[in-house]
Formats: sequence, C-alpha cells, structure tokens
Amino acid sequence: MSSFTDTPDGFRSGFVSFVGRPNTGKSTLTNALVGEKIAITANQPETTRHPIRGLVHRENAQIVVVDTPGLHKPRTLLGERLNEIVKDTYADVDLIGLTVPADEKIGPGDRWILENLRKVVPNTPIIGIVTKLDKASKDQVGAQLLALHELLGGEAEVVPVSAKDGTQVDVLIDVLTSLLPEGPKFYPDDHVTDDDTEKRISELIREAALSGLKDELPHSVAVEVDEMLTENGLLTIHAILYLEREGQKAIIQGKDGRRFGRIIHNSRQEIIRLLGRNVYLDLRIKVLKNWQSDPKSLGRLGF
Repeated sequence: MSSFTDTPDGFRSGFVSFVGRPNTGKSTLTNALVGEKIAITANQPETTRHPIRGLVHRENAQIVVVDTPGLHKPRTLLGERLNEIVKDTYADVDLIGLTVPADEKIGPGDRWILENLRKVVPNTPIIGIVTKLDKASKDQVGAQLLALHELLGGEAEVVPVSAKDGTQVDVLIDVLTSLLPEGPKFYPDDHVTDDDTEKRISELIREAALSGLKDELPHSVAVEVDEMLTENGLLTIHAILYLEREGQKAIIQGKDGRRFGRIIHNSRQEIIRLLGRNVYLDLRIKVLKNWQSDPKSLGRLGF
C-alpha cells in the first residue's frame, strides 16, 4: 500500500469552495462530488454552520471541497461569526465556484457575493457553476450560462450541473482538477471527510429537526452530542437539542410529541447508516436563552 505522500507526476491537489446565495445547492453539490452525504441539506437558508471538508479522489487528483456557511448580511452575532468563518476559509482555498441555480435569475444577491469575494480574495480564480439543471429548460440553462459568464467577466469557465441526478458532475470534477495546482495528496485515499463523528451525528440530528420547519425557528436550533457509550454491544448516544425560547418547545415537539418522535426516528436511521451499527438515541430539549446573540453560549456550542 503506498503512503499518501507518493503521488504520480502531474498529480493535482487543492482546496475548492462553493459560494452562492442560500439554497443554491452548495451542500447537495458537495455530497454529489464526494459520493456520500457529508453535508446536511435543508430547505432553509444558512443551513451549513461550519466548514466541512469532503474529499474527491481521482487517479490524477485529490480535490478537497470545503462546504461553508453562505456569505450573507448578518442579523445576529452568530451570523457575524459565520461570515468571519467564511472569509477565513476563502483565504485558504485555491479555487472558488460561484453557484447560481438554473431556475432563478441572477440578482443583487449574487452580485453582492461576487463583490465581497473579490474584496476578500482578489487573486483566487473563480469559476461559475449553474446548478439544478433538472429544474430548468434547455433555453433557461443556456441563458443562465451566458448571464453568469457575463457576471464573471467573460474569462471564467462556466459549468452546468445537476447534483440531484449526477448530470455533468464528472465534467465539473475535470474542470476543477485542471485549475488546481500540482501537488501531493493532503489526505489518505480512504478519507471522505475531516469532520469528526460527533459533529456529523449532531448535524444529522439537526437536519431531522429542521425538516419542515418554517420562518425563524430553524436558526434557533443547535445540537450537541453530550456523550456516546457502548454497553452490551449497543451504542447509546446522549444528545441535546438547544432552542432559544420556551415557546419553541411546543413547535419542535408537535402534537402529542409526534414531531419530536419523528425527529428521533429519522435521525437515528441516518446515524445507523453513517456508523453501520445499531444505536439508541437519547435526545433531550434544552432552552439556552437567545444563544445566537450570546458570546458565552456561542462559545459553548463551538462558534
């Protein structure tokens, strides 16, 4: 077995980040490239809260995809900290992919993101990615490719993809590879992500909790794995779901506690899939008052 430092001639490696408005399909694209689920996806904006590194292994390249929270105009201290994390991450990547969905016109939000990117990382190459091909007609896609090309200044590569059905994902990998510097592998071939297991588990629980939530509540949900214990071959996971206000409990619990039961059931299935073993999930709800705006609480939850 060769060590991951033995790299063939002409091997390319580097860090790539996808940037775009909320809900442009960045996390779904990350999962499609990596080939398994490492980033949670939900219908709410700003679902991703910390940079997740996923690995794409090819004969001639290793691409480290960094899925970050979206750049946005912050409303809370959490929002400000997420923006700082994002800017720090962009400073360390070799290539940025600006994602725009095929079925939504380019608008001020996209321009705002591009302007900010050019301020933060003036020298990092940017390519355009038109996502969600499956949701648009050929004409719509063609018009969007032209519009994105124009937005980026005419020099940049622009690639259309559908992460959902895998269309053009390989083409995107080829384009990304061609633009990365030559260099050694950063991670062994069997690595899929550098996220630790506890972080991945807490994210899966948060994804189940976010499913079907509307309005402000999603931002109030945080999850922490308290401890993991194995007894008689069964893994027990104790986790806490944090909310900001007492009144939010009823929404999460649902009628007769059914919604909460569904959260536990769905996240447990995902955790079993991730770990490949049976687990018992003990999930409790705690209120951590206005944690998004409290520096101490944010620190405790890892922000």
